Amino acid sequence: MRRLLTPRWVAAHLVVVALAILFVNLGLWQLSRLEERRVENMVGESRYAQEPEDLADLLEGADDDYQSLEFRRATFTGEFQPSDEVLIRSQVHQAVAGFHVITPLVGEGGMAVLVNRGWVPLDADKVPVLAASPPGGEVTVTGWVRPTQTRASLGPADPDDGRLVTMSRVDIERMQQQMPYELEPVYLSALDEATNGLPIPAPAPIFDEEGPHLGYAIQWFSFAVIGMVGYFFLLRRAARRSLARDTP
Repeated sequence: MRRLLTPRWVAAHLVVVALAILFVNLGLWQLSRLEERRVENMVGESRYAQEPEDLADLLEGADDDYQSLEFRRATFTGEFQPSDEVLIRSQVHQAVAGFHVITPLVGEGGMAVLVNRGWVPLDADKVPVLAASPPGGEVTVTGWVRPTQTRASLGPADPDDGRLVTMSRVDIERMQQQMPYELEPVYLSALDEATNGLPIPAPAPIFDEEGPHLGYAIQWFSFAVIGMVGYFFLLRRAARRSLARDTP
């Protein structure tokens, strides 16, 4: 048994214990992320369940906290401006690549909101998208509120200058540079019923996805248990060998 208390073995003990503690903490962190995701789902579902309100009223009540409006259903009345459409790349519908069509809807007083009208295939890469023309004249659009999208640390970057026909994300600040009217600080994802025509509306949000956090937590806890049990049997084997050597 003394052989298991040599500096070399003591170092091994400490490493195994440290790894077990690390794995357990990683598992607890994943459980914490799971709880956060569940709370986010509850908040999102609660917002979405509320009756649609006029977007201007929602923005006024948000007091610049536009993230608090995400998933709220809202209405906006105005006229579509297809000449200023922008296509968002890398959008998939039923395993087919395409674009999302973002069209400004200009309302009273010259204020405008960007509307994600839905998906079109890759061959509809010219704007305005004639195969998915919006209705003319004044219309009222109902959609769910989404905040401006920002570039992830490793995400693709859009050019800072020039007029862009396609972009990687709905970056309202960037789109503002090429539009002659003031854009609201959020955009709407239209909730029109899907038809056989184009564009095909983006799906409504769902709030039952919990992500991989529970599975990851189980994996980390399993690593900790497997490591400790395996190390126990290694120690027992080493102790038996040591005892056999010391027995005359």
